[in-house]
Amino acid sequence: MEYRRLGKSGLQVSALSLGSWLTFGKQISDATAEELMVLAYDNGVNFFDNAEIYAKGQSEIVMGKILKKLKWDRSSFVVSSKVFFGDGGRKPNQTGLSRKHIFEACDAALRRLQVEYIDLFFCHRPDKNTPIEETVWAMNHLIQQGKIFYWGTSEWSAQEIMEAHMVARDLRLIGPTMEQPQYNMFHREKVEVEYSQIYKTVGLGTTIWSPLASGVLTDKYLDQFPKDTRLSIEGLEWLKERSLTVERLEKVRLLNALAKEIGTSLPKLAIAWCVKNPNVSTVILGASKVHHLEETLTSLNDLPKLTQDIITKIEEILGNKPTPPMF
Repeated sequence: MEYRRLGKSGLQVSALSLGSWLTFGKQISDATAEELMVLAYDNGVNFFDNAEIYAKGQSEIVMGKILKKLKWDRSSFVVSSKVFFGDGGRKPNQTGLSRKHIFEACDAALRRLQVEYIDLFFCHRPDKNTPIEETVWAMNHLIQQGKIFYWGTSEWSAQEIMEAHMVARDLRLIGPTMEQPQYNMFHREKVEVEYSQIYKTVGLGTTIWSPLASGVLTDKYLDQFPKDTRLSIEGLEWLKERSLTVERLEKVRLLNALAKEIGTSLPKLAIAWCVKNPNVSTVILGASKVHHLEETLTSLNDLPKLTQDIITKIEEILGNKPTPPMF
């Protein structure tokens, strides 16, 4: 396993990590969740990603029970939670980034995860109804209380991230260390262009999600629509509609052939492609089956196969390379 610093911080995270969105507490059994965590940990993964909204808190409960049972040395792993959407409540103050909800969400996550502190605490989305000063102060108070170690953002714009940093600088507080954006072969603009300067100016770290574009960057959708996938989950019709387009599937077919040509699988190729970006701190893997994670955990072995010639072929297939910023 390769380890990378989370942005300019001193924290080291495994280049591959394990996430629980749509799986823990929902799509898979608790026993399978434990198998996945043990497999990941035994292969060098030290970051496990979660959020208050995942399965309305049940995902964190499942992960917490596993962590308590396995009794891993607390210093050997990093665990996250996210605040914004709440854990199912829709009354005033049960969502958003107010000081009240941030504090209450953190305490709830600590109880569910059964840990004394959360390593990474993300603002899951920007909150237009809360002054950024209030959010920055709340996150810093949690750091001062020892409840969290680093705070970050998820799906914030570069402008919003920099606003948080400017407020933190003015108040002599700690700004966001990391951002959790979607990043894959089909979703590139934010990571490759929008954030390009703030990697340098504030040392932004990234914990990217959906490296397989919700499973589209595999061969399982090329022939027929399979059952028991995240795109078949009730309530995720929007994800299916957005992800499975004719144009995308044709590109997936060509990418799959290229992966076979260089002696690997499409999922491993897609993950290695993400890891190859030096501004990616860690790639969050998702899995509902143990053998899928066994495969994707070996993706780093394919990095040497991503020669300039292969990268050029990938770009020709994708046809979506973002225009670099003019600075």
